[in-house]
Amino acid sequence: MVKEKMGPVQPWWRIRMLWLVFGGPAVAVVASFALLFVAVRGGDTPLPQASAGADSQSPATQARNHAATPRP
Repeated sequence: MVKEKMGPVQPWWRIRMLWLVFGGPAVAVVASFALLFVAVRGGDTPLPQASAGADSQSPATQARNHAATPRP
């Protein structure tokens, strides 16, 4: 059996493919924690309800009824 000559063994941080293999998921984990921090810390406050009653829904109701009417 013929042994092939192999080059010198490089440390893992010198191999570029390993940066993609380990770096991609690591960046995703860090980004998910950042997103979690933003979601927990900076949540939006709810808007007050409009007290206009049924009048506030009239444009949406008209559009829905217009879209539901059959064409002649």
